[in-house]
Amino acid sequence: MKRQLIAELDRSQLETVILKGWIRRIRETKSTTFVVLQDCSGVIQVVADPVKVKSLGLRAESAVAIVGKPRIDARAPGGIEIDCDEIEVLNSAAEVLPFTSTSRLDDISPDIAINHRPLALRTDRGGAIFRVEAALAEEFRAALRRRRFTEIFTSKIVASATEGGTNLFAIKYFDRAAFLAQSPQFYKEHAVAGMERVFETGHVYRAEPHASSRHLCEYLSLDLEMGFIDGLEDIINLERETLTEMFAAIRERFASALAQFDTYLPSLEAAPVWTFDECLDRLRTTHRRSDLIDDFDPMAERQLCEIAQKESGIAAVFVTEFPLSSRPFYTHPASDGVHAAGFDLLLRGLEVTTGGQRLHRRSDLEAALQTRGIEASAFESHLKMFDFGMPPHGGLAIGLERLTCQVLGLKNVREATLYPRDLSRLEP
Repeated sequence: MKRQLIAELDRSQLETVILKGWIRRIRETKSTTFVVLQDCSGVIQVVADPVKVKSLGLRAESAVAIVGKPRIDARAPGGIEIDCDEIEVLNSAAEVLPFTSTSRLDDISPDIAINHRPLALRTDRGGAIFRVEAALAEEFRAALRRRRFTEIFTSKIVASATEGGTNLFAIKYFDRAAFLAQSPQFYKEHAVAGMERVFETGHVYRAEPHASSRHLCEYLSLDLEMGFIDGLEDIINLERETLTEMFAAIRERFASALAQFDTYLPSLEAAPVWTFDECLDRLRTTHRRSDLIDDFDPMAERQLCEIAQKESGIAAVFVTEFPLSSRPFYTHPASDGVHAAGFDLLLRGLEVTTGGQRLHRRSDLEAALQTRGIEASAFESHLKMFDFGMPPHGGLAIGLERLTCQVLGLKNVREATLYPRDLSRLEP
């Protein structure tokens, strides 16, 4: 017989089946042993004869194969139970475990959950977090493909910095130095010159010297770049539509699982767009803050989303026109030449997106590099791509782990990271 998944059991075909999975719970009475089995698709209750299973020494979390016959029972989860004929223990779990699949993950230390990730993934909450995260990435891809974007796959070993700064991981590349990519930005732009609309979902690396609830040294970035834009508004509107479609899909696909979270999956159609200076004015008026110069601190991000919630009914805001000097050299200036044609999306108190319009003429890029005291020759392999008719373009990057945290109401980005890499973690 071929193995069947629990969720695919057919009520109209109640013939003997083989199920495989992990024992979630065991309950024994004088006449019956009840085994709750879990696989990747769901859970089901198995009813067994205590005499048959006594010698097996069954334990919770053990991997087993069960042969049995489905039986309709309205009282059972899913309306079906399995009358067990045979159980084979494929691998017995340890007698003492730090927690089990029935534990409440939010009552467990994050470090313990990370160190025992397979068990955490079997819990209702742990499995749901990473299934939602995977679905967000999947729906991001789907939304862009509907708009004729092509997925690209770029190198994560690069010869120089993309975003600038010192947060680079240096690696030995045969007889010379190389770095782990901070961003696929340059490669996205090259691809725009060839295919106009591209996206990538891949890891990026930042040597962030932070030990905070929002920073990681390795994270999954949802990147896109689009050519022949008329201005920054095209990129903002694209993100409005894309995230709104992603969130709607998550609400539909995970309706029952989302109930265990402090979920926030709004339509972004009503999210306001405020300039950086307008944000500073609101912070001064509402919170008497005058300490910010060229960027926001975490408190300011939370405060701005609270203000947006009161003014527009949505805890999100697109912030535009940051000081040009605070953005990467390839950022296109706003019409005043002082501010940047770029934006951040703050969602529920946290920056989840950075995007903007890029410079698309080689001469402008060279001038921007010179203004920052950088030799253009250091970027020659990038600059020459702009000799091939690069169109006006722009794009964005979304941190997937941060996005997952915000839509599920998680407290720490590590909760949405299978194996975090930060100042203190290199294992498991």
